[in-house]
Amino acid sequence: MSKEPIENELPPEASGTMRKMALSVARPVEKFLHIQAASGAVLMLMATIAIVWANSPWASSYEHFLHTPISLGFGDYVFSKSVHFWVNDILMVIFFFVVGLEIRRELHEGELATPKRAALPIAAALGGMLVPAVLYLSINAGAPTARNGWSIPMATDIAFAVGVFAILGKRVPSALRILLLALAIIDDIGAILIIALFYTSELILGGFAVAGGGIALVIVMQRIGIRNPFIYIAPGIIIWGGILASGVHPTVAGVILGLLTPAKSWFGRDGFIAASERALESVRSTTSESVQPERLKPDLNRISLASREALAPATRIESALHPWVAFGIMPIFALANAGVPLGTLDFAVEGSTGIALGICLGLVIGKPLGVLALSWLAVRLGLAALPRGVSWTGVFVVGTTAGIGFTMALFIGALAFTDPGLLAISKASVLAASLIAGIISLIAGYTLLRSDNSDPSSSVTPGDAERSTTY
Repeated sequence: MSKEPIENELPPEASGTMRKMALSVARPVEKFLHIQAASGAVLMLMATIAIVWANSPWASSYEHFLHTPISLGFGDYVFSKSVHFWVNDILMVIFFFVVGLEIRRELHEGELATPKRAALPIAAALGGMLVPAVLYLSINAGAPTARNGWSIPMATDIAFAVGVFAILGKRVPSALRILLLALAIIDDIGAILIIALFYTSELILGGFAVAGGGIALVIVMQRIGIRNPFIYIAPGIIIWGGILASGVHPTVAGVILGLLTPAKSWFGRDGFIAASERALESVRSTTSESVQPERLKPDLNRISLASREALAPATRIESALHPWVAFGIMPIFALANAGVPLGTLDFAVEGSTGIALGICLGLVIGKPLGVLALSWLAVRLGLAALPRGVSWTGVFVVGTTAGIGFTMALFIGALAFTDPGLLAISKASVLAASLIAGIISLIAGYTLLRSDNSDPSSSVTPGDAERSTTY
């Protein structure tokens, strides 16, 4: 019996489900890149609005907006915090949760899954973190008030970085995009560790005990087979509350929950095919002009379940949350944190000049220098190898693009400086350095990558691109 395309034999409901499944598993990298590139534009718009608002005649309304309390109450208990707290300490937990999901997936099946594949992006990311930090500290060696910002120029903003590569278009080889994404993920891991280890003033063991109870509850729920992600919100809140009470920044709770999310699917590809074929056979046996749609519903539900469980929970949840984070949470964060009253910047304050120089030089010069130097050293020592289609000029472009700090740099700056004057200097420096790094990256990409791609031997074949695309 010849097999015709199954989709032609199905009712519209089943055909639509199959198409939906195919789209959900096809080209995840392209979807990620498109969302991040578009998010970069929205971030730029919101940052511009924040700067204009903070320097307009209505600047006082901007400050009033940030300090407006938002309250939640139940009985006699009322939880009341400012808009700024809700954005930085609650909404950003979801951002860090998605970061944790990305890290979990990369460790399971991506560029960080094996030491050989991870060697180059790890070396590049370490160089991009160490050199800016050393440069910042060398500039601020004699300024105790400024030294606390040493980790600000270590950060890379994925959305803006991907946005730059999107503007460069086909000049950027696929393998170079993957290198940038893997570097940015490792950079995020470094930032998370820094937040947990260096921006915690006092540790309270009781908070850790509460967070540990929440983690244990998540593990138990996973072991007994609870798969509805909404049910995990309750233990997630317990983990968040415990981390907040412990003295560690509560956004770390999002990362923990992301890393706990399973990266292996329940059905998988073979399970999906087997379950779908059984349901489709049942559909074929009952399909007729007189059959009622209700008769097909159980089989269609089985196909829907198989399509959902063919993807790992980490992949499925990240795909669902990513647009909300990219177009909602990150722009709100930019609006709440990028508003710097430029007229109040005072470089006469002790440490302010060093902060500005340390951040600007760290992001603009330290990042590309560190990425290029440690990548070269890793390749020279035989610990890593350049992917096909990636040259040293390409690695340099990745380094300049990694100098766009923004979201994570602004976030760390808010933790590093409690003095409003120094915080304003750090914010303005991050914005200026990120703009300069972005312009340099675009110029370098247009001039250097075009010559790289003109060499046929440096291009990535479709097969190579497909094999290297794991994001």
